[in-house]
Amino acid sequence: MTGNRGRWPKTDEDRGVEDVTLLILEWLGEQGVNAMIRMDAERLADNAPAWTFAASGGPLAHGMRADGRTVQQCMSVALAQLRDAGLSVPF
Repeated sequence: MTGNRGRWPKTDEDRGVEDVTLLILEWLGEQGVNAMIRMDAERLADNAPAWTFAASGGPLAHGMRADGRTVQQCMSVALAQLRDAGLSVPF
């Protein structure tokens, strides 16, 4: 991790990617990537995928977006897309 400031998560097999989402966002910022995650209450009320992850800039040639019904689903898709784009996210 570039510029590691002691933020490596502790492994807990009872927890998922939602526990490291903020660490992922911080790591992306250190790589020059603008990133956010949001939950849309209107989409939730419509029973649509309410979680959205978006990222752009830095080493990403194009902006990207991932949606999911849960934060876990959204971040799993986002991590796969980031890795496909060449970013080796260390989480």
